[in-house]
Amino acid sequence: MVASYETDRPNPVNEGLTTSAEDVSLLTFTTNIFGHLPRVDQRRWAHAYVTALLRTKGKKSIRRLADTISPSPAATAQSLRQFVNLSPWDWHPVLHALTRWAEGHGPVTAWSIGRALLPKRGEQSVGVHRQFDPSSGQTLNSQLGFGAFLRIGTAHVPVGWRLYMPHSWINDPRLRQRTRVPDTEHYRSPWSHALGLVDALAAASASSPVVADMSDDPDVRLFIQALNERRHTLVVAVSPHFKVIPGERSAITASLLSAKTCLSSGTVRDVIVAEPDGAQRRTRILSAPVRLPHFRPSTAPERPHQLFAECGPGSRLGPVWISTLPERRLSDAVSLTALATSTTSTITAMARCFGLLDFEGRSFPGWHHHMALVSTAYAFQRLGRSRPPMPPRLGASEPDQRASA
Repeated sequence: MVASYETDRPNPVNEGLTTSAEDVSLLTFTTNIFGHLPRVDQRRWAHAYVTALLRTKGKKSIRRLADTISPSPAATAQSLRQFVNLSPWDWHPVLHALTRWAEGHGPVTAWSIGRALLPKRGEQSVGVHRQFDPSSGQTLNSQLGFGAFLRIGTAHVPVGWRLYMPHSWINDPRLRQRTRVPDTEHYRSPWSHALGLVDALAAASASSPVVADMSDDPDVRLFIQALNERRHTLVVAVSPHFKVIPGERSAITASLLSAKTCLSSGTVRDVIVAEPDGAQRRTRILSAPVRLPHFRPSTAPERPHQLFAECGPGSRLGPVWISTLPERRLSDAVSLTALATSTTSTITAMARCFGLLDFEGRSFPGWHHHMALVSTAYAFQRLGRSRPPMPPRLGASEPDQRASA
């Protein structure tokens, strides 16, 4: 059955709106990003949706989006809703095109992985489960999304998304059918979702340091080991209780110690670090060389790692990080840690101003369509209107072994 958005309708973006240089720029942009869509109507509604996300103030409900771009909002709202929820278009080429477009605006200095907690009313939307929200201190019905971001200048550009599906959803055929979860979707742990995003970036972009806050993931060592096997440079936040082997060289008897214990006998030093906005600051850090035990078979050669944490007032340690950057480049590693906070700020901005939280559908494809469209709108807002200054590249990676997503 052909959805109604496929019918030949006038372009809603051209109804009652004036043409400006920015309109032309936006049309060129969306034609680039969505040009692979097979139908003219699909490309038209993609442009309409992105335009509405950029122009609509406040909550980005479908009806409010339609009110912004069309004098016939009822019919336009129906078509937009069907385009997002029912259209069978593939979101992967959209995000791939967005990656290529973003790279044209300057060098990528890092890949960062972030999490988006998306509260939902009820339990009908795909992947909804009870999840603790650190910002509110409450346990909420929510979806948990993992995003991949390119650091370009001062911008974090979202170019990939994964939806965490708990066992209760993966193992229930009724829920899967109702929300159109594909047969290929199986259970993936949080670290596996993060790794899948890195692998997708490696297949589409030149390798860059991987920055991720995985301090609450009990299986973070599997993530780090997988990054090492792929020869990625990494800067990853871990729990203070994360187990490591102290020192740079193997000993006859190697004891596992917590990261906090290793740092307690580490080296104190002052370093100059670059802030995300390009400013510099002096900070004191505690660092220690460590090695990682292998908890699964691996043929990858052992790599040296550095544990480090910033020293706050009263010698209180900040978050604990581990990196494959050498000791002489710890200032670069510390600079990269700030990108985790910047990624969180980007997700917050996407939620407040670009409709990240306003998806009205319930299906698995619809969720990914919405995230791709919101990411496209955010990327144009950050990079499509100006070219930010480019800071020097930090932490160039070793040659990577590209893996497909």
